[in-house]
Amino acid sequence: MSAVDRHHPIVESAAPSIVLEWADESDTVAFAQQWARAPSLANAFIALHGDLGAGKTTLVRHLLQALGVTGRIKSPTYAVVEPYELPELNIWHFDFYRFNDPREWEEAGFRDIFASPGLKLAEWPDKAASMLPVADVTLHLHTLDDSRREVRLTAGTPAGLLLIQAAQGAGA
Repeated sequence: MSAVDRHHPIVESAAPSIVLEWADESDTVAFAQQWARAPSLANAFIALHGDLGAGKTTLVRHLLQALGVTGRIKSPTYAVVEPYELPELNIWHFDFYRFNDPREWEEAGFRDIFASPGLKLAEWPDKAASMLPVADVTLHLHTLDDSRREVRLTAGTPAGLLLIQAAQGAGA
């Protein structure tokens, strides 16, 4: 009996997703403000994909401000992670662009961070893909021109589906 005979075909249904178009940064702000009100965001893992300059860090900055983070919000490109503590929420903003050593994952305590409650936002998640859990939402930003962005949000978990539903009225 061949392997094909022993295994049933795997049939994957398309993951729930929506596509939004943001005309400019004010649409990014409106989306972030609406998404920040979604209760399921508090313990979500959001994977952010897009080319350099597509707006990943800009989206994170607006989302963190909408959640109540004050002060400077910087890109964690060199530090790999920037933590933020709010009275009711811990947030970690990762940027795996320069990530290249899987040992760094364990040494930096990233496994513990991803196992703990709180919001995790990761830019360039493909650089650490083998170590990351399934993202609740995978967000792809595509540059259409200098100001317009196409944004595809795909749910990877039931919590992600709730976030997709919360986003449907934002920035559409």
